[in-house]
Amino acid sequence: MRRLPVYFLIDVSESMAGEPLEQVQEGIAAIVKELRADPYALETVWMGIIVFAGKAKTIMPLTDIIQFYPVKLPLGSGTNLGEGLHALEAELNKSLVKTTPDSKGDWKPIVFLFTDGRPTDNPKAAIENWKKKYGSSSFFISISFGNNTDSELLSSISENNLTFDATDKSTFNKFFKWVTASIKSTSQSIADGNNQIIDLSKDPNKVISKNLGKSGAQIDENVAVFLAKCQNTRKPYLIKYTKTLKQSEIPEFDFETLYFRLNGAFSVDEESYAELSDSSPSGKHISTEELMGFPTCPHCGNQFGFSTCACGNILCTGDEEITSCPWCNVQAKFGFEDGHINLNRSRG
Repeated sequence: MRRLPVYFLIDVSESMAGEPLEQVQEGIAAIVKELRADPYALETVWMGIIVFAGKAKTIMPLTDIIQFYPVKLPLGSGTNLGEGLHALEAELNKSLVKTTPDSKGDWKPIVFLFTDGRPTDNPKAAIENWKKKYGSSSFFISISFGNNTDSELLSSISENNLTFDATDKSTFNKFFKWVTASIKSTSQSIADGNNQIIDLSKDPNKVISKNLGKSGAQIDENVAVFLAKCQNTRKPYLIKYTKTLKQSEIPEFDFETLYFRLNGAFSVDEESYAELSDSSPSGKHISTEELMGFPTCPHCGNQFGFSTCACGNILCTGDEEITSCPWCNVQAKFGFEDGHINLNRSRG
């Protein structure tokens, strides 16, 4: 039986922390559940997952739908799309069965790219290499969450570019049902002996995305992300802020000011985060004056999840008399200071 390979190439950069990553993970689980109930999909569909941040990794090789199980998606620093495309190409080179004079190989692979930001590398060479090797022998659909992606760059990979601009859970579920329907209709078309066609016309959330800047910006300018550690458990967590425009409070002046609103603090797995992160310094800073809101610690619940040590790193503090920094192990008494400081930004 010829296989229908379906790959999910997923952006797991820091900007995806929290609800976006949870929704993608739940969406993939829903896709698998529904495909298992479809007799055509059961016979043909094989699925694989590749994730990318500062680095890329295959976390689920091509597996038939019966044995496929959704895995927990990790997080990393950076959005190196070029790394993701290289990893995808390597996976296809290894896994696809080619057509020979004696036998038919796999059907054209379908690739769904999920991303919510702009690349922090320059992926143009990787894109050209991908198009040369698999541009005509695959279906590539990029799906952007929000309007912060580089639509011009994604259009250079494939003409199938969709922007999902809804955040409520019910609409998100409908969107993943559409992804499932695309796979199911393709497997049925194959079973009926027809040509392999991907129908994108029924997408209920197809909109034109805004191009907010060029790729290769070193950081994702639409979020401000910081890596912190819990002083009690010594486990890492991310503090994520989202860029927001605020209307002036002065009636005489009609202008908007830019600031970053707290999105939340999210625990991360230290090993997988390090494995997927671009560890080189971003060289970018931000003043605490531009940040609105400060979190509690997601590990121990300490009231102040955004305290800074003299070593320059971020930790949580509570009502203890003496704090031990989980970064440099220095013990000190923490307090409040007026004014603002500049902090090192992660890549997002």
